[in-house]
Amino acid sequence: MDIAPHVVLLPFPAQGHIKPMLILAQLLCHGGSFNITFVNTEYNHHRLLKLIDQPAFSRLFPTLQFMSIPDGLSPEHPRAGPSVVDLFFSTSSVSKPEFRNLIVSLSQEPTCIIADGIMSFAVDVADELGIPVITFRTYSATCTWIYFHLQKLIQNGEIPVLQGNEDMDTQISCIPGLENVLRRRDLPSICKLEADSPILQFYITQASKMTRASALILNTFQELETPMITHLQSIFPTVYTSGPLHSLLNSIIVDSPSKNSSSLIEMDESCIKWLDAQHPKSVLYVSFGSVIVLSHDQFLEFWYGLVNSGKPFLWAIRPDLIVDYNGPNNIPEELKWASKEMGCIVSWAPQEDVLAHQSIGGFLTHSGWNSTLESIYSGVPMICWPMIADQQVNSRCVSEMWKVGLDLKDTCDRSTVEKLVRDVMENKVEEVMASTVKNARLAHDSIHEGGSSHGNIKKLVQDIISIHSRKIAVNKEIMSF
Repeated sequence: MDIAPHVVLLPFPAQGHIKPMLILAQLLCHGGSFNITFVNTEYNHHRLLKLIDQPAFSRLFPTLQFMSIPDGLSPEHPRAGPSVVDLFFSTSSVSKPEFRNLIVSLSQEPTCIIADGIMSFAVDVADELGIPVITFRTYSATCTWIYFHLQKLIQNGEIPVLQGNEDMDTQISCIPGLENVLRRRDLPSICKLEADSPILQFYITQASKMTRASALILNTFQELETPMITHLQSIFPTVYTSGPLHSLLNSIIVDSPSKNSSSLIEMDESCIKWLDAQHPKSVLYVSFGSVIVLSHDQFLEFWYGLVNSGKPFLWAIRPDLIVDYNGPNNIPEELKWASKEMGCIVSWAPQEDVLAHQSIGGFLTHSGWNSTLESIYSGVPMICWPMIADQQVNSRCVSEMWKVGLDLKDTCDRSTVEKLVRDVMENKVEEVMASTVKNARLAHDSIHEGGSSHGNIKKLVQDIISIHSRKIAVNKEIMSF
């Protein structure tokens, strides 16, 4: 009896990257009877295993094993906010040899490696060891396409983008397919850096190395980003659009104990009972993700805007969300009292369940890709306040390309927050409401039998099985000599 294919997955060590890759691991484990090795950094490995129901997880996915490598940072390092970029360089230098050693030590040689697009040192390791590699970019197809044009943006003088410059609304014309959409202010946050910045050069190098992979996996669906997916097919012979991954998993494995199991932060599910007591589509959900931080002033402006809108809100406030927070004594009493009447504040929410709840009518978001895709699938219009990485691009796509929300980019004052909350919660932007319903339907269609994403996952499984079969055939031929 032949051994099952063995797939190694390596995400970048951040919540937004780990989640879709772990969901993919579960789908491969379920759909293809594969042996899976999921490699986290030691820091996140322990956080993840502490929060998941390991016995239930193991029963459902008995051939999925978790392993870890160091990330090169001290345990005290925050790994959030601006300091998250330290992981770019520590993983490249420290994690690369550790990953190679781990691959060599595995009892079963990997059939292939699926590596995060910004952990592309795995491509070097795979090439050295003769293992096929597939890259997984956890951004949208649109943002992935933009990252392949960073050098061109430098050559055209679009980088660095100078914050506050009067030309911030000048359109970018050098990226095919986005000539009439993208402005300077919509470029990824790294484009504000000088051309020779190590961080910007890191991303340019990562994009270049990605092209050596045999295929590209994206957590998106064909109907949402067809033009950009077509462009990416000029670089990669195969592009597997397989999202929304979270909904695909839930449709295939109903009531799975693995639901929400990829969170690195403990969830407070008490907010669901609070939502149960609210009117349909009456609540604004607010979350700024797992990495970005707010100043105390920004925090207060958002809070005043929410309270002044008069709309009930559920706000997930991480303990490390406010960079200069000095405790509740610095919060005006009027905000505290108003929030007791109309708000629910938790440290972290079960976001998929929240967005699917009938009481949610809008989402004030940082525009991370997972959050954006989950909101589209749930049919919840967004108010976007992006800060880092791909978030600027996502917010522009939400407001101008897909028209499923409003863009609050580069401003943070209570009156604007109040206005946009009212616009979304009172259905004042008819085009947004209509597009939200349409794209939610397309997302749902994509994950069902016969849908684009459902088909692409099946194709990925079959392609990995084919790689495995070819390897077995080659080994048998070698053994016969």
